[in-house]
Amino acid sequence: MNPIPKITRPSQSLPLVNLAKLRSSCALVLLFIAPSLLHAQANPPRNPPAAPNGPAAGNLGGPLIGLTTAQTADFRAGLAAFRQAETLDSGLGPIFNDISCVACHLAPAVGGGSRRTVTRFGRTTNFVFDPLTSQGGSLLQNRAISPELREVIPPEANTVAQRITTPLFGAGLIEAIPDATLRALASSPKSDGVRGHVALVKDVTTGTERVGRFGWKAQQATLLAFAADAYSNEMGITNRFFPTENAPNGDLARLARADQIQDPEDEVSAITRQSDVDRVAAFMRLLTPPPRGQSNPAVVAGQATFATLNCNACHTPSLQTGPSTIAALANKPVALYSDLLLHDMGSLGDGIAQGNATPREMRTAPLWGLSARREFLHDGRATTLEAAIRAHDGEAALIRDRYLRLNTNQRTQLIAFLNSL
Repeated sequence: MNPIPKITRPSQSLPLVNLAKLRSSCALVLLFIAPSLLHAQANPPRNPPAAPNGPAAGNLGGPLIGLTTAQTADFRAGLAAFRQAETLDSGLGPIFNDISCVACHLAPAVGGGSRRTVTRFGRTTNFVFDPLTSQGGSLLQNRAISPELREVIPPEANTVAQRITTPLFGAGLIEAIPDATLRALASSPKSDGVRGHVALVKDVTTGTERVGRFGWKAQQATLLAFAADAYSNEMGITNRFFPTENAPNGDLARLARADQIQDPEDEVSAITRQSDVDRVAAFMRLLTPPPRGQSNPAVVAGQATFATLNCNACHTPSLQTGPSTIAALANKPVALYSDLLLHDMGSLGDGIAQGNATPREMRTAPLWGLSARREFLHDGRATTLEAAIRAHDGEAALIRDRYLRLNTNQRTQLIAFLNSL
């Protein structure tokens, strides 16, 4: 794969160019399709100071504490793959959303989220969602290596949703939570109309049914599957788990004219027995969780209010990992403030059915690292925690209404607690 050329002050409005010209100079790809990434390189995000969060917490964007020398090397190799800009020669496209993992996962440190959104679409008829798979749905790839390949939302689509990038900090700890733990949470008695169920998905890396936990709809169960899906659907890089290229709006003829790289494009090394999806999965697995902020009387009072409101019904304060071959992940507390279950969120649902998640259902968003975010909810519509809480609906409606009856001081304390996570 070619290194990222050093380019400063990229244009934000350059048009796409002819496919043949792009193929003759891979460096030009970055000029036309990656201004956001180049800007991120020129202005790298700063890590906030670390704060105590248990034995696994280190600097945001850094590796878990307690890794072996070999595991640290895996983390660094994965970080390099995570930063790597894909080109036409490495299989980028022909339709895609960006050219690297870090282009979307960069704030406030590598591995975080961003303001970037992806578009999902489909057609809803009598409350039944059709992803319009034959027309390229439900995910829209909004970039292409040539203008004639660009996808559009088909006129049949009457449901369109945006989703912002989710942070990956502490993802290995989330992966290490046993399926049985999440099943037990789903079957435990709840109050205030809260239900919740596990997302059952087929893990493409093993062919087995697992409990999903990654993504807004908990659509992936393992980080290797999560990475492979992103390579295929976000960058257009086929791999051994997703070997079939996405066709522009489902048009196989246009795909045949454009796809010149033999699939799968993400090749497994004969020496290491790994490909980039393996290395990126290792990086995500070994990322430290978000550090917890300092406590004070307002934070303590806000935490008590959080429990009194019954926010814990979905935002479970802590879960526990099971056994792991990685000691830093084995039998550790995971203070993620989520049950990782799917809940009916009423009007807060995104209207997209995915896996066994209905259009109104969303995975409970983990709250750890909340202080490092600037946009909230699945589409980033809320720019304050107050607005995010007010938008809760469905199974969270009674708890939201309870929050609205708090006095100003109680609300201030609750927000102080959330900002400490």
